[in-house]
Amino acid sequence: MDRLILFRHGKAEAESQSGEDFDRRLTHRGVRESAEMGRTLADLGLTPDRALVSPAARARETWEAAEPAFPAVELRLEPELYNAAPGAIRAAAEGAGEGCRTLIVVGHNPGLQELTVELLRQGAASPALVARAQREFPTAAAAVFLIDANGRPAFDGLFFPERGG
Repeated sequence: MDRLILFRHGKAEAESQSGEDFDRRLTHRGVRESAEMGRTLADLGLTPDRALVSPAARARETWEAAEPAFPAVELRLEPELYNAAPGAIRAAAEGAGEGCRTLIVVGHNPGLQELTVELLRQGAASPALVARAQREFPTAAAAVFLIDANGRPAFDGLFFPERGG
């Protein structure tokens, strides 16, 4: 894997009809912002060839909204990504990243935000950038890292959704 994209799921409803967190679906804003983030990434040439997605409803729907921007992406639903800790997300990404150039991981906070901060620090990003990622990693945000042959990250972009009407 040459590039890793960490993509937080879009804005979700506060409660699901079933009462289960796993079943929470995206709001209209969540669908719109997820689709827009997919287009933003694609417009910048940040196109994955494999997607590793949490099976939770809100993560699957985030991918479904973003997917039209990315042709021919191999989808893998990964149960271990549901509310995963940063180390579990990184291990899943490293395992799934073999044999692909760009991997996108669609998952949840706090794990994605914590992994973003960890990778920024490992890649010697500026203190201001690290502080910004610590303060905020909103729904439908994406962090992009180049990964060298030794698995070391280098910051390649931090993208937040437009919060318009």
